[in-house]
Amino acid sequence: MTQVTVDSCISLLRGVVNGLEVQRAYTPISPGNAEGYFEVLMKCYEAGLMSQYIKTWKKGDTVFWRGPFGGFPYRPNKHGELLMLASGTGLAPMLPILQSITDDEEDETFVTLVGCFCTFDKIYLKSLLQDLARYWNIRIFYVLSQETSLEKLPWSYQENTYTGRLNEDLLKMIINSCRRKPFVLICGSSAFNEDMSRYLKAAGIEENSCFVF
Repeated sequence: MTQVTVDSCISLLRGVVNGLEVQRAYTPISPGNAEGYFEVLMKCYEAGLMSQYIKTWKKGDTVFWRGPFGGFPYRPNKHGELLMLASGTGLAPMLPILQSITDDEEDETFVTLVGCFCTFDKIYLKSLLQDLARYWNIRIFYVLSQETSLEKLPWSYQENTYTGRLNEDLLKMIINSCRRKPFVLICGSSAFNEDMSRYLKAAGIEENSCFVF
């Protein structure tokens, strides 16, 4: 069997807004074997300089990218289980790895993805995530910080969704439910990454068993 390494890496977008050059890193979410194109997940903010630049785009425009750079080198079956902790657009670097695992019939890695979002409506790429969750080795949990009740959610989400924030107790429960000892991938804001690293240490996960994007 040929071992293929998938890098969940970043690319840099460069633009100019009101004479000021701006640059921001984005993680391609397209499959690692995609040829001739790549896709990225972008969140636009009303006052964001890069968001203002992106909103000026028209079909046929040319934009400037650099990269890819760095990332997490994933190899099939290297880890028994991956625990992915993603907040908001931190979901992006997890997707190429997930798609690589589900596309490879010989990759028997278990995956537990925990996606943290404000509300149900703010969950990115719901259809894609639902499709991935149908695979035998993929579990997906949602943690919705601004939802107060699960009753108004579609029934298919209620069993695997939690309200509030991903705290130490909830994370310990999820870790204890993992089928194998997990290697942990973390991506979110600096505050999210710091919190998750602290919770993981309290749960007995060693630093060399984690990767922070």
